Amino acid sequence: MYEDRAVLDTVVEHATVAERKATGKQAREHTPLASHTGWVPAADRPDPVALLEEQNLTREQDLVPVRHGRMLVSPFTFYRGAARIMAADLKDTPRSGLIVQLCGDAHLSNFGLFASPERALLFDLNDFDETLPGPFEYDVQRMCASFTIAARNNGFTRSQIHDVTLASVRAYREAMAEFAKMRTMDVWYARMTEETVMATLQAAAGRKSGDRTERKAALNAEKRTRAIADKARTRDSLQALSKLAEFIDGEYRIISQPPIIIPVRELTTTTGLTPDAIEESVRTAFRSYRAYLQDDRRQLLERFELVDVARKVVGVGSVGTRAYIALLQGRDQQDPLFLQVKEARASVLEDHLSRSRYEQPGERVVQGQRMMQAASDIYLGWTKGVQENRYLYWRQLRDMKGSVVVENMVPYGMGLYAGLCGWTLARAHARSGDPVAIAAYLGKSDAFDTAITEFSVRYAEQNDRDFEAFAEAVHSGRLQSIAGL
Repeated sequence: MYEDRAVLDTVVEHATVAERKATGKQAREHTPLASHTGWVPAADRPDPVALLEEQNLTREQDLVPVRHGRMLVSPFTFYRGAARIMAADLKDTPRSGLIVQLCGDAHLSNFGLFASPERALLFDLNDFDETLPGPFEYDVQRMCASFTIAARNNGFTRSQIHDVTLASVRAYREAMAEFAKMRTMDVWYARMTEETVMATLQAAAGRKSGDRTERKAALNAEKRTRAIADKARTRDSLQALSKLAEFIDGEYRIISQPPIIIPVRELTTTTGLTPDAIEESVRTAFRSYRAYLQDDRRQLLERFELVDVARKVVGVGSVGTRAYIALLQGRDQQDPLFLQVKEARASVLEDHLSRSRYEQPGERVVQGQRMMQAASDIYLGWTKGVQENRYLYWRQLRDMKGSVVVENMVPYGMGLYAGLCGWTLARAHARSGDPVAIAAYLGKSDAFDTAITEFSVRYAEQNDRDFEAFAEAVHSGRLQSIAGL
């Protein structure tokens, strides 16, 4: 039996609560809360367009223009695809030294609803391609800057932008203070359920004090969230079958919708593989992935037969990395299971932080997701691709997933959403980091809130400049772009 010698040899030290608080307070002495305020771009800051070009070199070349087209929609969509740029900027920012499992790309569109194994809807982080242990501030800065950028993009006033951003970081700090008081297992079991989300929105809508416009906005947010949850419950493999496949010659096949969805039987790419070789590579990877699942889940998956595979474009930052959907069939043709297969690469944070302890990037993603999420997909797993230096991770597709449309959000509604995201990120960090030390570092005042809000304004302005440089690179022909996909 294989055993991790490093784990076996690890001696775990257990500090007292008083000692943990002292660690946080000492961190505040050498990295004051106000030090997070005055960010300016480094004098030797790399060309943001060049960083994107370097990422493009190993991506599917026919999809690179699609990625650029999605990033070109707005400064906010650009920010979604610019995790590598921000990782390079964060390396020079002050750090407390308090380490957690980072999401690595904790912008507000990477939070949403999905199903727990018990089929309950949870609100949580849902993208972990860049996950890595690192300073807790990195995720907070990425999240809060995303609210500033999204609020600016939605045309909010300066005061409204400030309030939305402040709400996200305040919720993080206040939630971490609560987690610091909780028993260890209570922190681990904490989760944001659909009922908790709705109760939060109902409480805001039912307030007797406050502005009537805000109460109306809260009521509308409650209605929209209920609609999102209702829709999420319909998003399963059977619904995906009706949208993504067609019945031909007695069997289901994934519909070709190029360039977004292309069945591998029709796929011609720059991978150096024929369509038949691509399909066989996915099938080989599938058998390997299945073999290393937990026994009960492996036996469950063995009841399904792999029927068809297609390349499917997803997200913004991920566009151009290899991503597939796999259609499986259980007892009959009305018993489908769709899996999503995504390529895992080194985290953008690994250029500036310690490299992952996991040799395979797919395992890094999966283990980070399991650490941060309150509940993870039963089919979450990883495997190596058949080609050298290609790694994959697997999970269910559309398993009751739901998300907000950021561009449709109004100030008060976005502020409520910011509070949910801030709490959720704090809960994810409290699972892997030390909530007592982090809470002691953050303190009871709003000093950290104010500092990160100011950082977010400065970073949003830099993001605007980067977006303009990116748009100019497209318009000049340096970068190719396809819009509307």
